[in-house]
Amino acid sequence: MTAAPLAPDVHSFARPAEARVTHVALELQADFTAHRLGGRATLTFVRRPDVRQLVLDTRGLEIRQVQDERQQPLTFRLEPPVEHLGQALVIALPASGDRVVVEYRTSPEAAALQWLTPAQTAGRIHPYLYSQGEAILTRTWIPTQDSPAIRQTYEASITVPRPLSVVMSAEMTTPNGTDAGNGLRAYKFKMDQPVPPYLIAIAAGDIAFKSLGPRTGVYTEPTMIERSAHELEDLEKMVAAAETLGGPYRWGRYDVLVLPPSFPFGGMENPRLTFATPTILAGDKSLVSLLAHELAHSWSGNLVTNATWGDFWLNEGFTTYFENRIMEALYGKDRALMLASLGRNELMREMADLPPADTKLSLDLKGRDPDIGMNAVAYEKGAALVRTIEQAVGRDRFDPWLRGYFNRHAFTSITTQEFVADLQQELIRGDTSLRDALNLPAWLDQPGLPPNAAPVQSPAFAPVEGEARRFAQGATASSLVVSGWTPQQWQHLLEQLRTVTLTPAQLRDLDATFRLSASGNSEILFAWLRVAVARQYAPAVPALERFLTAQGRRKFLRPLYEDLMQTPWGQPIARRVYAAARSSYHAVSTQTIDTIVK
Repeated sequence: MTAAPLAPDVHSFARPAEARVTHVALELQADFTAHRLGGRATLTFVRRPDVRQLVLDTRGLEIRQVQDERQQPLTFRLEPPVEHLGQALVIALPASGDRVVVEYRTSPEAAALQWLTPAQTAGRIHPYLYSQGEAILTRTWIPTQDSPAIRQTYEASITVPRPLSVVMSAEMTTPNGTDAGNGLRAYKFKMDQPVPPYLIAIAAGDIAFKSLGPRTGVYTEPTMIERSAHELEDLEKMVAAAETLGGPYRWGRYDVLVLPPSFPFGGMENPRLTFATPTILAGDKSLVSLLAHELAHSWSGNLVTNATWGDFWLNEGFTTYFENRIMEALYGKDRALMLASLGRNELMREMADLPPADTKLSLDLKGRDPDIGMNAVAYEKGAALVRTIEQAVGRDRFDPWLRGYFNRHAFTSITTQEFVADLQQELIRGDTSLRDALNLPAWLDQPGLPPNAAPVQSPAFAPVEGEARRFAQGATASSLVVSGWTPQQWQHLLEQLRTVTLTPAQLRDLDATFRLSASGNSEILFAWLRVAVARQYAPAVPALERFLTAQGRRKFLRPLYEDLMQTPWGQPIARRVYAAARSSYHAVSTQTIDTIVK
């Protein structure tokens, strides 16, 4: 066995130092009636000569049989389940051979998969399926070593009923599918670059495509294709802008799949095919920073990946910084600075509510769901560290180091300690004054935001704060000077108003003047609803109900349900709405909201 040693991963049963999966070949059929994927996974692995066991991660899988490459049965067992992790699948290996074939099917409750009825789609004619593997949910639909450190190439043959189409986070080798008989079509895919298992992704449904450039395009339901293509028309420019900072784009195509509204995240950076929420379709491109973020993951996250979920900030902190640089290149410094300021404000609010230990960048997640680390600390504190490094050395030195970092660690998974070693060797280079000025231990191992954090403050927010004060002191909404405001300025206004006392008459005036309850910008609507819930403003409840039932993005759901559950006024609203909406949310969202709405 020649594979390099990997960092211990407390969220995987795998023993990669003994036997390590390197390739997955899937042959699966989608059963939209039973809500199951069924078939087989052929796993190629490397091992030490003395090793006679292969240990895989599973959760809720029905394992029917395991064979070697000569179709001889292999003995296997499922270990007792462990909270958050599922069950280890232990396969007894023969003395020789490097492949096993696992025949299995998924559970109808597989947490990574959401099966939508036609009524839950935009077209309302055909069913839909999509997956979400991050952080450790791929094991609910593929038996493999589900750790971000164990990178794997993959191929797949997916069979679905006509007229449905399939897309995956890989190159499609049968663009129109092939006839599989009995009213079925098979689609084939291959991913030749090694990726962590959480980036293996699938979607199937009534899916159309429109090209946006030589290597970019958008997939979505036919009724949404023109609207999505208009919103994402700058995608090719984004890729070009990202390459000036990160170096050549290495994944071939960069397409976006705009999913049905139940998708639990803003976006998911699956290679070659970002999965995105329709809540980014504001009509004015004001929310496309989300796609800049997912595109940036093509370098920070997909090309260079966190080796464990305790190192999650390596994915998200670098990406949040990179996203802001893309936005600056395309839309100017003012917009980039407003976005960075909103992010910093979110970080300070979120850290105030977290246990101090969870405000460190390097997290100890042993015995805990890795989902705990997916918060503003990883994103915004991580970005603040990267920005602080950039400002300490200047872009003339920082940008070449960043490109070199991506090249040196391309297609590998690294730890925080390996990042520090790279920074010391390639950028700090023995400069003790720079080392002391950065003070990395304070960032990585201490709670809160260190005092040396590079400041982020948008001049465009100063007049917004002045108007917020005037309104709080009694000025009418119509007297506010808001001409030419950007959506980010509106977000900032509403965040300011959430912390001040407002009367029902003021809230009514604000909503009537600016039609906030009818906003087509999901971020502005969300910010307004938080103001309304904080003031127990009943006229906004219909808009709140529509918002909570029309989309399943956890970023929006969690704060609103938390706000509602804090008061006797809001609790019955939360319980009533959640009872109606829960079945339309993905398991990633319900797992969180179940702990809030009780």
